[in-house]
Amino acid sequence: MKREDDKINVYGARVHNLKNIDVEIPRNSLAVITGLSGSGKSSLAFDTIFAEGQRRYIETFSAYARNFLGGMERPDVDKITGLSPVISIEQKTTNKNPRSTVGTTTEIYDYMRLLYARAGKAYSYATGEEMVKYTEEKVLDMILNDYAGKKIFILAPLVRSRKGHYRELFEAMRRKGYLNIRVDGEIMEITRGMKVDRYKNHDIEVVIDKLAVSPKDEERLKKSVQIAMKQGEGLILILDKETGAIKHFSKRLMCPTTGISYSDPAPNNFSFNSPQGACPYCKGLGTINQIDLEKVMPDKKMNIHDGGIVPLGKYKNQMIFWQVESILKKYECNLKTPIQDIPDDAMQEVLYGSLENVRIDKELVHTSSDYFISFDGIIKYLRNVMENDDSAAGQKWADQFLAECECPECHGQRLNREALSYKVWDKNISQLASMDINELREWLDEVESHLDHHQQQIAHEILKEIRTRLDFLLEVELDYLALNRQSASLSGGESQRIRLATQIGSQLVNVLYILDEPSIGLHQRDNERLIKSLKELRDLGNTVIVVEHDEDMMLNADYIVDIGPRAGRKGGEVVFQGTPKEMLQTNTITAQYLNGQQKIAIPEERRKGNGHSLILRGCTGNNLKQVDVEFPLGKLILVTGVSGSGKSTLINETLQPILSKHFYRSLKAPMPYESIEGLEYIDKVVDVDQSPIGRTPRSNPATYTGVFSDIRSLFVNLPEAKIRGYKPGRFSFNVKGGRCETCGGNGYKTIEMNFLPDIQVPCEECHGKRYNRETLEVRYKGKSIADVLDMTINQAVEFFENVPDILRKIKTIQDVGLGYIKLGQSSTTLSGGESQRVKLATELSKKDTGKTLYILDEPTTGLHFEDIRILMDVLNKLVDRGNTVVIIEHNLDVIKLADWIIDIGPEGGRKGGQILSTGTPEQVAKSKKGYTPKFLKNVLK
Repeated sequence: MKREDDKINVYGARVHNLKNIDVEIPRNSLAVITGLSGSGKSSLAFDTIFAEGQRRYIETFSAYARNFLGGMERPDVDKITGLSPVISIEQKTTNKNPRSTVGTTTEIYDYMRLLYARAGKAYSYATGEEMVKYTEEKVLDMILNDYAGKKIFILAPLVRSRKGHYRELFEAMRRKGYLNIRVDGEIMEITRGMKVDRYKNHDIEVVIDKLAVSPKDEERLKKSVQIAMKQGEGLILILDKETGAIKHFSKRLMCPTTGISYSDPAPNNFSFNSPQGACPYCKGLGTINQIDLEKVMPDKKMNIHDGGIVPLGKYKNQMIFWQVESILKKYECNLKTPIQDIPDDAMQEVLYGSLENVRIDKELVHTSSDYFISFDGIIKYLRNVMENDDSAAGQKWADQFLAECECPECHGQRLNREALSYKVWDKNISQLASMDINELREWLDEVESHLDHHQQQIAHEILKEIRTRLDFLLEVELDYLALNRQSASLSGGESQRIRLATQIGSQLVNVLYILDEPSIGLHQRDNERLIKSLKELRDLGNTVIVVEHDEDMMLNADYIVDIGPRAGRKGGEVVFQGTPKEMLQTNTITAQYLNGQQKIAIPEERRKGNGHSLILRGCTGNNLKQVDVEFPLGKLILVTGVSGSGKSTLINETLQPILSKHFYRSLKAPMPYESIEGLEYIDKVVDVDQSPIGRTPRSNPATYTGVFSDIRSLFVNLPEAKIRGYKPGRFSFNVKGGRCETCGGNGYKTIEMNFLPDIQVPCEECHGKRYNRETLEVRYKGKSIADVLDMTINQAVEFFENVPDILRKIKTIQDVGLGYIKLGQSSTTLSGGESQRVKLATELSKKDTGKTLYILDEPTTGLHFEDIRILMDVLNKLVDRGNTVVIIEHNLDVIKLADWIIDIGPEGGRKGGQILSTGTPEQVAKSKKGYTPKFLKNVLK
């Protein structure tokens, strides 16, 4: 008989919409949980199994420690047996901090810092020579050899290129008994009250000893060198009396020619997140915000009087305009001279300030004589606003004149010049971080043969660690990333795979891994490798549970749990559990798509479009290679290609910002491109992504789509509400008046239980209805406003069938397949796919002009085959009205429905960034370039 703990058994799960279900999953297997969007897959995987595993782990801590962690709520389940420690790898958006990079996330950069601190060779940033380091004995030997029989001065440096009068320093030296000092290359006697010009930079050394070098004076020489080293903090200078030549010697790393010295290297000297290593100018970010003159004076044909300098606006009777006018007078211009006709010298003074005071006529300032005042320039004025105005409006106003540009000091390398002067086999740490992972792996294979024996001994172990970590990144298809790539710029699929690589790297066994759709953002080609990685995790002795809709993943699994039959209230049951083979024999919606009984139909003919095109030329952002691309309008356009080939760069970073800037004056700068044609054929751009529609429990589909305002207006116009004099605010649970004040309109109260989990109990006053008794007395067709919020969309469509304004908005939510969610459901409980479709529904319910361009980035995330069919019907309706829809997608079911495909590749990273083929799916399938045609052929059969 099999032991009970060979399986993970879940008994009586009732979280969210799960209907008291029992599930068993064999341990040490690759199991897939699938089902329609909103059927309860995530509720089972994350909110039940993962939450319970997490809670058990926290239970092992002392009550004192749990106090700080906040309790974990026990999921609503009878019992779970056979559970191992759980690690979840979710689709959570990555770290948006600009300081987080691929290297810091995977910890590879930490090992590289260690490598450079222990085995790096230092070079002088001034001359490029290798730095040297001497002991006192070595210095003594060198003086005896190099200066035998010569007269020398032994000097200890005190001040290096600093301003000041240094009276106290000279006095202190005189009291210590020193007689001579060398100031700026000249040896002089120290006198009482001596000082130098405080506004100039000075080099000051004290003369420790002067002597003719001979072996018999070795003892005296040794003592003098010791004192000089102590006085000069490890640095001494030897001056040859006859030739005047100077040589530097240092206990620390030092440049033999210029005497620049470095402190001993430590790992944090190479970190751009620590003050010791970061470039002082950009604070380790690699970019700085500078005022962009193009934005300050966009139209050079205008004059200053009519608002040619945007931050100043049109002429007002103010001091700053009088000052500008006074400067222009000197150059025989005035405020009405077009900016392009004003001499450059005059514009320099207006922008950056005038050296002499500006004269303002006495008539303007109403004084008895002319008024003189200094003028710092418009740029300084803008800087002052940025630094001193903390209000959001002030910052937003100033931000529109800024442009992000590369730091002039470190040229985007983020580190200070000292850190960049350490090299291993002729490369500094920043050059390694900017190689892509493939290239870096090749470099690491050869580096040891280029190190000396001492370096090899130190570096061997560190290099081994770096290599193994890089190999895991290569396994999950991330060979095109570089270690200095910012985490914020990674797609959801990439960041999830980085975390997967880190997990495979940790080589744990007996762990339960739960992954949320790891195939997102993966081309079919990369999918095969991902499945291999997951099988490796399983073969180490782990259980892997994947929430997934991908056909390949399901057929490769050892076990499948299908949740359904529909979504929301109509879901939450186990419709099938068993092996993929058994599943193909059943009749669930998922099985019908897998065994070919149902499929998404290929359209009879592709749309011809409206004859106009949007043409983008010369795109060079990230890895794009001078790309020219045409988007035929009035069609469903698909942009495909392997991960990292440049799809997001082209659409999200170049096309979308250009259009947003054009239509909405948005501040986000597009990636570099040469020109764009055809903007006149579209009149707005809409970006529909998967970010949550609201971050607070108070936000819900009714408030997001705007239908709640219409519902409130309907209630305000009811006779009962008019008699009572209610306004729309009365029916809002966010403002005082109509809401229940005991719970502040939340519907529940949170009771803190110290070291037990916080409990949310329905409010005893309104019993979870959010409103006070008087508000709930106003009813429409027998239902109060709270009852309406508690309806599902399907119920609401029937209820409001005679109210066209409300019906139009909620009918579109039903059309995108979300009939099962409630109008007042908190948006924090919606999945990514659901949030995206609520946004789509909101856009659909607006009156469109037939000239809109919609951009969707991987809209099928979290969607089942059936959901994809519904989504594509909606998008097709949009295109049928004359709009253009641009989708970035890997899902072949979507690609085969396109009117026009743009395939980018051939590989990811540096080997990508080219347009391989464009045309209808049938035309692209015939192409010989790239990987997409091969997979597309199979689905078009």
